[in-house]
Amino acid sequence: MFKIGPHLSTSKGYASMGEIALSISANTFQFFSRNPRGSKMKKLDKNDIDKLMTIAGENNFGPLLAHAPYTLNPCSSKESVREFANLVLAEDLERLKYFKNTYYNFHPGSHTGMGIEKAIEIISAQLNFVLREDQETIVLLETMSGKGTEVGSKFEEIAKIIEGVHLKEKVGVCMDTCHIHEAGYDIVNNLDDVLDEFDKTIGLDKLYAIHLNDSKNQRFAHKDRHEKIGEGKIGLEAIKRIINHEKLRDLPFYLETPTDVEGHKREITLLKSLRE
Repeated sequence: MFKIGPHLSTSKGYASMGEIALSISANTFQFFSRNPRGSKMKKLDKNDIDKLMTIAGENNFGPLLAHAPYTLNPCSSKESVREFANLVLAEDLERLKYFKNTYYNFHPGSHTGMGIEKAIEIISAQLNFVLREDQETIVLLETMSGKGTEVGSKFEEIAKIIEGVHLKEKVGVCMDTCHIHEAGYDIVNNLDDVLDEFDKTIGLDKLYAIHLNDSKNQRFAHKDRHEKIGEGKIGLEAIKRIINHEKLRDLPFYLETPTDVEGHKREITLLKSLRE
């Protein structure tokens, strides 16, 4: 089954997101765990969560993806920022105990001058602090574009973070097509080679999800500028190959394209028409 859906707002509640997803022919979606530009978390409403879980179960949804806020920076050179990241990670994973079949995605962060190696060590340590053997939620490290001092734009960096995690079965990767394109990986002309490199460096068994986005920029731009499906420098033909690739087609795909719900509906219809 082709598992695809958009990023939806939690403003009207969790169950509402499930209803919106159904209305645009989506069978999964992504949502922010809390205010994406701040720290405020939505009040816990177990009844609302249960309603969403019922909708998801009855309609055979793929895994839902909770996205950590952009303010999270686990490897900042500032101790207070790292402490905030610890708090957010722990609180979000505690909240996600009430959800079933859900992943949690976060940006590895920016080292802000301390260097990649030290940052990797800190991120692994943070994960070791918050991960629990009994948790069901898989935590995903997102591949990044390499803007500024971002960590995670190279597969080797992601691999080293995972290498330092004790409960490796609780972590995986979310591959963002815009990000890896702008980081320099040639998914337009050499998708097979990129996936082979990912497999050799990290392991395809660690790839749990895809952020499916086109890009406003060429390869190596390192700017993280998402574009609507088929309207950017990745292009529709390359995206068609991505969603149909034997090593990717069974993964859930999440749209983070710069459009509204109706725009996502059109993109989902288009992508389903390209599915082989």
